[in-house]
This record gives sequence, C-alpha cells and structure tokens, in this order.
Amino acid sequence: MDSIHITTPHRSYPIHFGALAPKLQFKGKVLVVSNSRVGGLYLDFLLPKISAPEICICIIEDGEHYKTFESVQRILETAFLHRLDRKSTMIALGGGVVGDIVGFAAGIFMRGIDFVQIPTTLLAQVDASIGGKTGINNVFGKNLIGLFHQPASVHIDPFFLHTLPAREFAAGVAEIIKMAVTFDASFFEWLWEHHLSLETQDSLLTALRGAISIKQRVVCQDEKEQGLRAALNYGHTFGHVIEKESGYGHYLHGEAVSMGIVMVNALACKHGCLTTSEAERICTLLQSYNLPTHYKILNKQQFYHSLFLDKKTANNKIKFILPNSIGNVLFYDKFTYEEIMNVLEQFCDS
Repeated sequence: MDSIHITTPHRSYPIHFGALAPKLQFKGKVLVVSNSRVGGLYLDFLLPKISAPEICICIIEDGEHYKTFESVQRILETAFLHRLDRKSTMIALGGGVVGDIVGFAAGIFMRGIDFVQIPTTLLAQVDASIGGKTGINNVFGKNLIGLFHQPASVHIDPFFLHTLPAREFAAGVAEIIKMAVTFDASFFEWLWEHHLSLETQDSLLTALRGAISIKQRVVCQDEKEQGLRAALNYGHTFGHVIEKESGYGHYLHGEAVSMGIVMVNALACKHGCLTTSEAERICTLLQSYNLPTHYKILNKQQFYHSLFLDKKTANNKIKFILPNSIGNVLFYDKFTYEEIMNVLEQFCDS
C-alpha cells in the first residue's frame, strides 16, 4: 500500500491506495456507518480489521433520497446511545451518499470528531471521499446543507469495485472525465485511448491515480472552494437541477453530471472557449461508457430558475464552469437570460 497526502490549513491526512490494511488501529470507540446494501456485502470483511475499545454499527437506508436530516439523526442517536466522545471515530463504509452523511454527522457531533472514509464506489473513490465536502439534500436542492469537515484518512481499495454494477462504474467514470477535461489534457487523451480497457486492473489503477492526484492538488490549493476548487463542479450546475427535477435516485449522480457536462459544453461553444469538435469528443467519450448525454427539459423556465439555487451563484448571477478547450477551465457569470434559454431550448426536444 502507498499513499499521497492532502494538506490543508486545518488538517493533513493520507489517501491510501491498495488493499485495506490488516489492522486499522483506533484508540477510542468506533462507529461504523454503512447502508443496507453495502453493509451486507462488506461489513463482515471490514469489522475484523478494526482494532478499537468498542465497535458499534449504524445502518442507514440505501439511496440518494435518504440523504436527509433523518439519516443524520439516526447516526447521531446511535453515537449518543453508545456514548461516543470526542476521542471516538466514525467510519463511512459506502459510496458518496454514505460518505457525505457520515462526514456531516461527524462534523456536528460534539462540534466535530474524526471520521474515516472507506469508499466502495468508483465515484466516491475518485471524488466524493476526498476533500472534506459533506452535506445532505433538501427540497430546494442537492447538498445545500452541510459543512467542510476533512476526514482523518481515506482508503482506496479497488477490491470494493468488484461487485459494482456497470451502471455505477460508469457513473464514476463521468467524474474522472470531468477532472481530465478541466485540468489535464494529457490525462483526457489517455482516457480516450484506454476507454475500452479501463476495467482492467492496471488501467483502472492508472485512472484512479490520475483523477485523485488532480483532486489532491486542487484541494491543497483551495480547501473550502473559494476559487479553483469550484472548477470541480464542471457539469454540476446543470446536473444538480437534473437530479432534483427527475427525483433523487432516478439518475445516478455521475449520470446527471454527464448530461450536465454536455449542456454546459453547449454554453462553452457559444462563448467560444470550446470548439464543436472538442465538445463532440467529450460527448463521445461519455457515451462510450453508456452514460446518458441528453436530458429532456419539460419546463425551461422552471429549469432556469432552479439554476439560481446553485452554491456558486452570487449577486443573482449564475456562475458557470466552462472548459477552456480540453485541459483548462474558466469561470463565467455574464451569460444573458436569452443566451441561457437558447441553450436550454436545445434540450427541450426528445
């Protein structure tokens, strides 16, 4: 096993690659949180590896629509019932939903205790588990309630991906493509050349390292998304609206991001920072993983107004993340109402 480190003003922690260590040592009590699906697959694998004075378990429901205060409350009640204290640790065993909920619960329990990320999906391994973003959804949108709370460590073990359905694997690839388009043209070319072999062990590890290295560099420079880190939301401004409109769980997060990438690329082409051929290459790469690339907007006025709930919106202006060719990125908030509506019109057809 080897590691890379993330260092922020608030914490330095390792991201471990490879097989999970035979023993994970903890001085205080440990609360392992998983969902009903992942827990059945991997709790028996994980629990013998944990060395702690006491281990307790909390199982939450599986799915994006359970990313709520109710799930957080269940975790907190379990923590109080087992008398966890400030020396205790929570472990998130699951995908991005579990990681976000557990990170949020750990961040508010007794004003903040340690938590460890053991992500079991490709999307969580390359993105959601790294960087300390935590949060839950509400009726107004996705991840609008939360905080930054960095984990004590992250453990990236490809073993967990062996049982991952093809659809969820592809959703993780969407996030890898997102990072390549915004920050690394050579990585994008590598993904283009290796897209048919990405499920092999060597290619997968290369892709994991490439994406995680980008995330690590960005988080170290901008922990709380005051500037550069917001670029990792490429495709998310539209994607989050798609998730909300379609009902959380209808599309996987990576699927919504895939469609959001295609939509924002249409704006980038209009702005002149992305060519049509570049946009087509990005779309083709997404489609090679059977990712959806077209979302049918039923009410473009409603869709437009939902964009203002995006966390990057300021002074009543929607800030878009635009690829500035492949491998670079820019922020732009000067699109007119008419320009945005013209792009949305392209996605009103079946």
